[in-house]
Amino acid sequence: MDRGSDPDDGGRAISSSPLSARDSAQMDRNPSPPPDLDGAESGEEGDAIGETVYSKHWLFSTLTRLVQSVTEQEGGDQESQVELSEEEEEELCKIWDMAMDKDVAGFLQEFKAPDILLGVIAKSRSPRLTEICVGILGNMACFPNTCLTLSQNEDLGLLLTCLSQSDVAPLWLERVRQQKSVYPNLCFIMCSSTNTDLLVKVGELVDKLFDLDEDLMKSWITAQPSEVDPDSQIHISTSLLEATKQLRTESLDSLEVYLHAIQLLTTVDEGVQLFLAEGEGLGKEAWNVLKELVCQDLCQMDDPPVILQEQKGLLAPALAVLSTLFPRYGQQGGDVEQNLPLIGSLLRVLQYLQVCQQRETGNHTDSEVSKDEEEEEEDVQLQALKETTAEFLASVLIDLTKGAMAELVKRGSLTAQTCLLVANSLLPQHRAAVDHMTAALSEEEPKLVDVLKGKLPAARP
Repeated sequence: MDRGSDPDDGGRAISSSPLSARDSAQMDRNPSPPPDLDGAESGEEGDAIGETVYSKHWLFSTLTRLVQSVTEQEGGDQESQVELSEEEEEELCKIWDMAMDKDVAGFLQEFKAPDILLGVIAKSRSPRLTEICVGILGNMACFPNTCLTLSQNEDLGLLLTCLSQSDVAPLWLERVRQQKSVYPNLCFIMCSSTNTDLLVKVGELVDKLFDLDEDLMKSWITAQPSEVDPDSQIHISTSLLEATKQLRTESLDSLEVYLHAIQLLTTVDEGVQLFLAEGEGLGKEAWNVLKELVCQDLCQMDDPPVILQEQKGLLAPALAVLSTLFPRYGQQGGDVEQNLPLIGSLLRVLQYLQVCQQRETGNHTDSEVSKDEEEEEEDVQLQALKETTAEFLASVLIDLTKGAMAELVKRGSLTAQTCLLVANSLLPQHRAAVDHMTAALSEEEPKLVDVLKGKLPAARP
């Protein structure tokens, strides 16, 4: 993380403190240990931090003096600013630079430095001290393990809030684009964390980033490991799926942001190509994960229809992604029966939607709500779910065999009532699918088609 920038100089990095010419010439490397620790003392066994020559004792002492200094400030005028001494600033800037070392960042984390620094930030009356403390935390966050721990701190969960503010969101998006470590660190958390709260927060952040910046999303979709982290093969798509599988077992309600983020991937050509690529297991895995979620966890037969109000944010994106993947992965092997449970779920969603809409209409009839107000209160998510379900069902029905249709009737999924509901939901946009359904049923279930003929002339074969 840059330790400072001149707003009048195009954001060019500048020195964090008025260091000497010798120090300025060495800004591209980590600072040398403090002078009093050069030589024998800095080499004392057990005092070095990891594989570095930095001293644990010096770091302890400097942070202790920092806390003491801020504590002493509390008694003064709370409105006045306090300037750091040149010696204090130089020592703290050394910690700032040192935090770019992985071993030092890990040691700071073990030493509970984030809590100390946050306490200093809360009490500090020195803008420069606040800047340095934030910089140290930022450098610590450049490494996956420390980033994972820092992300669990509620006091540090500010990025999503900042991105939600339209005035400043572009500034934060630009920072995210510039910091190449953001991508691998977020992927690392999604792939490795079992902390539900952390996964939810990271999912919300990724979803917000994708929603705000399509170009950023495309760059993450097409990113090669060498561009972000040569040692990692983690990809954004597999990371989102891993987090989805983890949350499915822990907190089904928390899945919405991940399902929406995965859906956003399929709204651009790069994302669709990624999921449908030849020889890739990603698309098949996504198909299996989301299909199981829909068929086994959502909108079940023993659920009341009102469950759609709770699960609409899960079902709509899940079905949208499945609809995109269906032509490639839903028809593999020619085994149509493998999709019968999914078709049953789609039919059940349409049935529950009808019940919800009937109840909503009844509620409006009993009240004195104006027509304009009714339109304003229309549930956008339910409408999106209805359209997605109808489109997906049409693409499945169009190739369904007569035997599969008969099996759906046998299972009780297709009745005269549900066939009528399907026809009403799919017409007029998907007439070919309705015609195929009635034609297939006319041989296997002629009585059922006779019922349809009397009630829905447009559905006649």
